[in-house]
Amino acid sequence: MSIERITPEEALVLMEDEGFFYVDVRSAPEFEAGHPEGAYNVPWQHRGATGLEANPDFLAVMEACFAKDTKLVIGCQSGARSIAAAEALAAAGFTELREQLAGWGGARDAFGKAVEPGWMACGLPMGLEPEPGRDYESLRAKLSG
Repeated sequence: MSIERITPEEALVLMEDEGFFYVDVRSAPEFEAGHPEGAYNVPWQHRGATGLEANPDFLAVMEACFAKDTKLVIGCQSGARSIAAAEALAAAGFTELREQLAGWGGARDAFGKAVEPGWMACGLPMGLEPEPGRDYESLRAKLSG
């Protein structure tokens, strides 16, 4: 399945007009520092002692929180984690996926130069506090509930 990659502005339109949910797959500390308004946080990876490490609960949390036909926009910091997460979700049977390229902070070339603005640079609505029930710990709690 090919996953449609969309701009931050297109993601916002889908959220406002078509009922899509934004899932930010950055780590919890990254999410807490700022995220698209109304986003859910399900990290694709966690920060560990040696850098980013796979989140073994990613698919289980997503399946506990969202039906396979839920309309989802997947985003991260720059687009690398979100495309990997979206591909894993598609392989697990999720059908209504869009991947927000350039993520929160924007896509950069090999020299660190911004090549595509992210959500923040586009000046789109952002949150600094997760909405109740949309932080990772709340979502992860649904695994045992």
